[in-house]
Amino acid sequence: MLIDWFTVGAQLLNFIILVYLMKRFLYQPVLDAIAAREAKIATELADAAATKAKAHQQQAEFEQKNQTFDEQRAALLSEATEAANTERERLLAEARKAAEGASAARAKTLQADTQALHAEIVRKTQHQVFEIARRVLADLADVSLEQRACAVFIQRLQAVDGATLAALSTALKATSAEAPALLRSAFALPAEQLATIQAALDETFGQPIALKVETAPDVVSGIELSAQGQKLAWSIADYLTSLSATLNEHPAEMGAA
Repeated sequence: MLIDWFTVGAQLLNFIILVYLMKRFLYQPVLDAIAAREAKIATELADAAATKAKAHQQQAEFEQKNQTFDEQRAALLSEATEAANTERERLLAEARKAAEGASAARAKTLQADTQALHAEIVRKTQHQVFEIARRVLADLADVSLEQRACAVFIQRLQAVDGATLAALSTALKATSAEAPALLRSAFALPAEQLATIQAALDETFGQPIALKVETAPDVVSGIELSAQGQKLAWSIADYLTSLSATLNEHPAEMGAA
């Protein structure tokens, strides 16, 4: 078989021209397009990486802000709780103090009322006993309560001795017309009883004793002599006070009696 070298050369030339044309007009644009595409993809990947990094940074910042917010909220909640507890303790203390004050005031009022009631009962009892004694003496002995009171007072005066007598004597002897001893009685002393008491004082202390006489209803059915801080007295109230003390000390025994 004969080879047509002219045809082979033409075919080879055509192939070289084809390759050149393909490289010039087809392959190179494709390579350029691929390179551009790769560059675009690389740019997009870089942008994505930057966006991801920024997102991570924002997420970290958000988490940091959340942590800071949580810490601030916890601190504020702790402060608010502490302030609330402090205020609660203050209010409880004020309420407790107010309650104690009210309780003390009620107790004081109750004590005052009790004392006033007791004093009123004692006063009424004393006056009732005074009236009963007056009637009994008038009915049985034909003697007034005033006369008997003077007699008992003089008996008590004459029975004083020892240190009590010495102190009373010193006080009475120091009296004068300008500073007399005070003789108080629950009733107006008749001239006869007053003279009897004056005579008993003068005789007991060996000199005239200056007296100032007063009527004092609080000295229930009794007579009281005072001078220079010294006092000698007798009254039904003394017996009632003694009886009241006995009742308070031995209520069961008195009830059984």
